[in-house]
Amino acid sequence: MMQPKHFLWRLEGKVGVITLNRPERKNPLTFESYAELRDCFTALRSEPSVRAVVLRGEGGNFCSGGDVHEIIGPLTRMSMPQLLQFTRMTGDVVKAMRHCPQPLVAAVDGVCAGAGAILAMACDLRYGAPSAKTAFLFVRVGLAGCDMGACAMLPRIIGQGRAAELLYTGRSMSAEEGFTWGFFNRIADPVLPAAMETAQALATGPAAAHAMTKKMLHQEWNAGIDEAIEMEAQAQAILMQNKDFRRAYDAFVAKQKPQFEGD
Repeated sequence: MMQPKHFLWRLEGKVGVITLNRPERKNPLTFESYAELRDCFTALRSEPSVRAVVLRGEGGNFCSGGDVHEIIGPLTRMSMPQLLQFTRMTGDVVKAMRHCPQPLVAAVDGVCAGAGAILAMACDLRYGAPSAKTAFLFVRVGLAGCDMGACAMLPRIIGQGRAAELLYTGRSMSAEEGFTWGFFNRIADPVLPAAMETAQALATGPAAAHAMTKKMLHQEWNAGIDEAIEMEAQAQAILMQNKDFRRAYDAFVAKQKPQFEGD
């Protein structure tokens, strides 16, 4: 594995650890880190020495989602083809996570929002700290809750009604709610050692069997997630041209609450 430039990668025995490491901003994603995550998970398909992966954030937070200034601002100035290229690329991150054979374990503490919540959702197992606050907050920037497969995957994890509430409102799901609803497999404090312990146990197990379990868990869903991701990419790219999306960005820059007008 090549050392990435926009997050950290280390190998502990047979467990790979991906650390999102912009703690001063609660580990937001950029165009470059999205692309590197996609490439990293794709490369894991040909890394048999890596038997499990832990995904975590530095500094007491998991991931605050797409960086407002480095992603959302530039998106407000893009054409429709450019927007669709971006939304498809972010969807490709989830596809790569789903198609790599290794079990993925999210160690979530603090802020887990927007695309960060999607990264946690796309992992096979999720461990949360008591401090974890998970929010699919796309609606708060004038976008639909359907992003990177959320409308297809989240209802299967926590149920249709609960997923609908989170996606419509953008509110934070507490660690206790996340555990009760099945989003988190376990609450642990501290969370990283617990996630590492599980990943190490998986890494010592039958790799081919785990890979087949993961493949079948995904393939045996009724609806194809890849198709759902493409539909959501197109929907999200359309909404990124709306004035409400720009209003949300302008309000954020001005440290004000956005006033959405539905256009």
